[in-house]
Amino acid sequence: MKAVILDAASLGPGIDLAPIREQLDALDVHQHTSHEQIASRLADAEVAIVNKVVLDAETLAALPGLKLICVLATGTNNIDTAAAERLDIAVRNVTAYGTASVAQHTLMLMLALATRLPRYQRDVAEGRWGESPFFCLMDHTTLQLEGKRLVIVGQGELGSKVARLAQAFGMHVDFAARPGNEAHDRRPGLRELAPAADVISLHCPLNEATRHLVDADLLASLKPGALLINCARGGIIDEEAALAALREARLGGLAVDVLPAEPPRDGHPLLDALDEPLNLIVTPHNAWITPEARQRIVTLTADNLRHWQAD
Repeated sequence: MKAVILDAASLGPGIDLAPIREQLDALDVHQHTSHEQIASRLADAEVAIVNKVVLDAETLAALPGLKLICVLATGTNNIDTAAAERLDIAVRNVTAYGTASVAQHTLMLMLALATRLPRYQRDVAEGRWGESPFFCLMDHTTLQLEGKRLVIVGQGELGSKVARLAQAFGMHVDFAARPGNEAHDRRPGLRELAPAADVISLHCPLNEATRHLVDADLLASLKPGALLINCARGGIIDEEAALAALREARLGGLAVDVLPAEPPRDGHPLLDALDEPLNLIVTPHNAWITPEARQRIVTLTADNLRHWQAD
């Protein structure tokens, strides 16, 4: 059985592909693949292994020998899964590979916002500490996490891991109802929980029920100083409304690891605002990138290959 990896560079450096090779007769590895190169590179392959390369209906229809698509991620939105099903092409993804990595990143963002790290780092860089009349700076009010309330949207493996880490800091944790299913969920909805939240952390998928879940109305209901963290998907918050709330001091801090378009080749208002004296952090969708998490993607993909062949 031959497989082709179309975008191996997305796994980053230092990753051992041996577990995948062991499941195959042949493996071609391409670091990057343009849309125009897909058909020729997969022409004699039974298995396509991709992360973010788009496999649309037209492309899949031109590959009669393709039997399996292994996605090196949880999301399969880059695959026309309906077309794959019609063409009897199996699609397998990987899940729970980066739980520890993303949860750690989430807590890093929470701690940095709570301590107003972006603002104090700016003050130090601009020489304000050296100009202080006494030994420290305390111009920006920090937030002690112990005893504060964290509201999490998404009670899956990742959200639950974040909850356990937050509880180690003495935080009280509430899980919101699944967006769009509030009427049939015993948990309160986010809009009900938001006014009492000191921190909101998002760990849910992007869909019609969660697009702009955190909008201007919800932001207006938050207590002054509340922190908002998005390590899920761009677009779950209305980023421009959140930025306005941050600038007007109606939001205490904002941290995102995701934007609606990635990479943001056309820019984004949050990126433009990084030069402003705000409690704002933007990281480049790298919450998942610990070497352990990236290597686990390979292990889980090898498992997918083995299980598919055994079926």
